[in-house]
Amino acid sequence: MTANSLQSIHDEQPLFKEKLKNSDIQVVQEKIYIFLIEIVKVWSPEDVLREFKRLFLENLDSVSLDSAPGIYRLLNLIDNEQDFRNTLKRCCYILVNNWENHRKYKYIQELVQLFIDYKSNRQEKNNRKNSIHRNWIKNFIKSQDFQELKLFASRNEDKTKNHWSNRYTSYLLVAQSVDNNNSQEQQEAARKASKQLKDKYKFELAMYIARSQSNTSGKTRYQNPSILGDELLRLIKAIVVKKGVFSYENIANIFLKQTANQTFSSFKKSLQKYLIFSVQQQQFIETLNQQLLDKILSWKSEYDEDIIDKDLLLRTCNRVIDYLTIENKQEPSPLFVLLLSQGHPLTLVIVLLKIIFICPNSRSHLEARIAHLIRHYEQHSEEECKWLINFIEIFRITFAIYAENVEYNLIKVEEDQHACEPQFNPDAYRVFSQLKADAQ
Repeated sequence: MTANSLQSIHDEQPLFKEKLKNSDIQVVQEKIYIFLIEIVKVWSPEDVLREFKRLFLENLDSVSLDSAPGIYRLLNLIDNEQDFRNTLKRCCYILVNNWENHRKYKYIQELVQLFIDYKSNRQEKNNRKNSIHRNWIKNFIKSQDFQELKLFASRNEDKTKNHWSNRYTSYLLVAQSVDNNNSQEQQEAARKASKQLKDKYKFELAMYIARSQSNTSGKTRYQNPSILGDELLRLIKAIVVKKGVFSYENIANIFLKQTANQTFSSFKKSLQKYLIFSVQQQQFIETLNQQLLDKILSWKSEYDEDIIDKDLLLRTCNRVIDYLTIENKQEPSPLFVLLLSQGHPLTLVIVLLKIIFICPNSRSHLEARIAHLIRHYEQHSEEECKWLINFIEIFRITFAIYAENVEYNLIKVEEDQHACEPQFNPDAYRVFSQLKADAQ
């Protein structure tokens, strides 16, 4: 689009003289979106931010040669707060998505800062419309929508100085990416930002493990990306030791082959047995059998005679994830609270991992549920949420080890003093990581 065509969008007269209908609002919104999509491609980020500020935060006719009052009149046609909010959100994510693509992260931070620095004490008593818009902006800044936008700016900040929930921004972004109420731009930007954070965590974890087992002077160059301290290595060794014939991956593949032609009713029974297979904590097994089996068996009973297929598998795994984490997107499930109160965070994480091994497409659903748990408890202090934070840390480490493109293995470096003892001795092993063969 040329400069003249951008000018024409600004110069257009209002399209509608009467109160806007929904279809008319969509026309107005599209014109505003097209304007921003075009200028973010050809203008400097600084100029785009200035134009965005004039359009939404000042809503005054621009005196620059690059602008004319037409686009501002279009915005003034939107006389409903929710329509205004939706327009503002999508415009924000049009910019965020573009700057994400071009790694211009500082301008995302500056966009968020525009709202943080926003002052609504302008003396424009004669302009009722501007007064209404300022109130709508203030309401947006107080909303969850703005908190979601802030994630894109805060993810590069020092997490040690922020709220505990900021350590898990990657999951909060996943929740945005799978929410179909969000615009396509917001979903796409959230997917990219979440992946970037996960990749960063994977790298930091692998480098820390390598350096922490080394005697070189640079062993402290990479900080522990978790908050588990010295227990991190022992935890990783305990997770990685489950390899070979009875690895979680192999058991999952065997399960899928054995249940391929089962009826849905039989599959649900098999799933229950699969989830508790090799679980050693009897209390955990009894709790799952008592509180999960009946729910699984009674769910979607109208399909019991159907042969299991990919769609039923996905829906069932998603439902079991809900039973094990958060059922209504708001409050933790009773089973989640009970299992963690019994002191079984790693066992619960492994059960969730086993679900993802048989249905990888459920992973985004699971991570969205983790985000909902974080949102539910984020008003509480870190001290009050230690039990939840411990679970999330174990979850993040376990999935970085098993469900990503980095392979971890244990190498025995010393003989056990009591070789006849079957108990695993983590101090006799070192952890080594490398890219998986199919990822190279």
